[in-house]
Amino acid sequence: MPALPQAAGAHYAAVGAGVYAIDTGYVRPRMDASHLIVDAGRAAFVDTGTFYSVTNLLAALTELGLGTTDVDYILLTHIHLDHAGGAGRLAELLPRAKICVHPRGAAHLREPDRLVAATKAVYGERHFDELYGRVVPAPAERIVAALDGQRILLGTRSLEFMHTPGHALHHLCIVDRGAGEAFCGDTFGVSYRELDTAAGAFIFATTTPTQFDPGQLHASVDRILALRPHAVYLTHYSRVGDIERLGAVLHADIDAQAAIAKNASQGPGREAEIAAALYAYLSTRLDAHGYGGGDAERHALLDGDVGLNAAGLDAWLIRSNTSATWSA
Repeated sequence: MPALPQAAGAHYAAVGAGVYAIDTGYVRPRMDASHLIVDAGRAAFVDTGTFYSVTNLLAALTELGLGTTDVDYILLTHIHLDHAGGAGRLAELLPRAKICVHPRGAAHLREPDRLVAATKAVYGERHFDELYGRVVPAPAERIVAALDGQRILLGTRSLEFMHTPGHALHHLCIVDRGAGEAFCGDTFGVSYRELDTAAGAFIFATTTPTQFDPGQLHASVDRILALRPHAVYLTHYSRVGDIERLGAVLHADIDAQAAIAKNASQGPGREAEIAAALYAYLSTRLDAHGYGGGDAERHALLDGDVGLNAAGLDAWLIRSNTSATWSA
């Protein structure tokens, strides 16, 4: 896949017809994206990044010749804070924008204290502040609980919500059937552009805490594939094509990661053991994919996801009590 074309001096890259990727500045360049959809002078943000990301989002809006009253929607694929932590702050600055979110996520946007506490439990207070900053409650009167199959109009585009659990119970995709594209957050995996080779995009499933479920994720990937989209937009990171191939890879990857977890030994060191096995597995896949970067580059790009995936897999084993009975 070619590199995303960044406009000189701009905060965005044009990645599709009327679709722009905005680097949210989370952790490292091109790790976390917000997407801006523009049609007939109306706009919608898909995911927001964190409180710190809002400056980049508004700068991109200005550079594209749009104002704050031109944004009709803030569309959230899910409420994990790297995707939605800035939603409340962004809504304060976009007076007309409705916030569309899975019904399970609406209460957390209105009152984010429990979500903040859970995230701090994972990252620690200091690291939380560095990553996420403030989490501003979203105005309750502008939150829309997006139902499966519900559609909204943006300019001339009809956008459809599709519930896609597996990564999180409150996950949804935003489908543009007219364009043959879908915005899939984390359900359709993680694909960093630095790992692209002549073989195409490299992709792997994200199994982060606390609601990973392999059966649900398989079903959601199949639901996306049934749309037969020619492009999917990921939060990590942006547009991918060759969707049929990537979907098959994701199905195999979900099973492989679950099997790694199932085969890990019992005891307090299980999560670390899963993480080591996940890194080795992904590194072997990268070799087969033709990626030439060494261990330093691989660790820099993968360690964050490997750690979170291992924690999610360990939590899945505990929650479902499948460590002794699950089989791929």
